[in-house]
Amino acid sequence: MTDSTPPNWPLWGPYLSERAWGTVREDYSAEGRAWDFFPHEHARSRVYRWGEDGLAGLSDVAQRLCFALSLWNGRDPILKERIFGLTGEEGNHGEDAKEYWWYHDALPTHEWLQWRYHYPQDEFPYADLVRQNAVRSRSDPEFELLDTGIFDEGRYWVIEATYAKRSPTDLIMSITVRNVGPETATLHLIPTLWFRNTWSWDGSRPPELRGAQCAIVAEHPELGTYHLDLGRGPQGPPTVLCCDNETNTARLFGSNVTPMYPKDGIGDHIIHGAATVNPEGVGTKAAAWYQVTLEPGATSEIRLRLHQTGADGSDGDGLGPAFDAEHAKRQAAADAFYDRLIPDGVAPEEAMIARQ
Repeated sequence: MTDSTPPNWPLWGPYLSERAWGTVREDYSAEGRAWDFFPHEHARSRVYRWGEDGLAGLSDVAQRLCFALSLWNGRDPILKERIFGLTGEEGNHGEDAKEYWWYHDALPTHEWLQWRYHYPQDEFPYADLVRQNAVRSRSDPEFELLDTGIFDEGRYWVIEATYAKRSPTDLIMSITVRNVGPETATLHLIPTLWFRNTWSWDGSRPPELRGAQCAIVAEHPELGTYHLDLGRGPQGPPTVLCCDNETNTARLFGSNVTPMYPKDGIGDHIIHGAATVNPEGVGTKAAAWYQVTLEPGATSEIRLRLHQTGADGSDGDGLGPAFDAEHAKRQAAADAFYDRLIPDGVAPEEAMIARQ
C-alpha cells in the first residue's frame, strides 16, 4: 500500500472459499462429475485434498493452517461450517448458494477485513430447499432461503467478524453476535483451527494442535508455532475440543477401520455428546466452544488473537487495551486507502459497494 508496507502482509488472508465441496477443485473421480463426487453431505466428514472451506475463513497463503467460524443454533442436525447451496443439477436455474452473507470491507493487504452472516434460529431447511427447487421449471423463479419462512419474526442471528493485523503473522479478531429474534436464545459459536490434510497424500508426519489454558497451540514444521488466544465469552471461557482432520470412513463408506476422532468429531460431540473428541486435547483440528445466551436485541463480542510466537515480537497481550487501538488503527488505514480511490461526491451507498 505504501513504501513502508511490509512485503509479506499477504502471508495470511481470506484464502478459504465458503464452499469447496461439489467443485472441480475436489473432483478426482473417473467420470469427472464434481457435483456427485463430493456432495455437501460428505463435506463435514470427508477430508479435502486441494483446498478447504469455511465461514469467514482465513489461512496462510499455502493453506496449511486454516481458521473459520462454525455455528450451531441448537436445532440443526449438523454444525454450520460452510455455505450450503444447490448443485447445477439440483437448482432449477443451475448451481446456486442458498444463504445470506456479505463482505463489508477489506484492504488488499488483508490487514482489515469485515464479514457478516445471517444464521436462522430454527432448523436450517436443507431438504426443503432441495425439494422445492427440484419441482420448479427453468421458467419458474428460484426457491430461496427467505421463501422458506425461516426468517419470519426476525428469528435469526447476525454474526459479524472483523479481522485486523498487528503484523503479517499477528491477527486480532472481533466476533460479534446479535440476537435479532423475539426471545432469549443460545448460539453455539465455535471458532475452529485446523491443518489441511497433506500428510495423507505425501506421507509426511502430521502437524499438531493442542489445547492450552485459554488458547489453542499449533505446531507446524514450515509455519512454526502459532497460538490462537481465546477471550472469555458472556457465559465464561470456552471449552477446547480436538479431533483429527481425517475422513470418517465408517460414516461415509461403512468401513470397519476408521479414525477414533475423525473430522466430524467436534460436531458429533457438541450435538450428540458423542465420545468423538480426543480427551488428551491434541489433534489436527481444534475448536473453542462458546455458548452465547442473549436476550432479544442483545449483542455480545468475543475476542480472539492468532499469532506466531517468537518471530516478530508479538507475544505480548493482544486481547486487552491494545485490541481497540489496533482495530482503530487498521480501520483508519482502510478509510485512508479508499478516500484516495473513491472520487468526491460519490453517494454513500455506492462508496460502500466500492469498499465491499
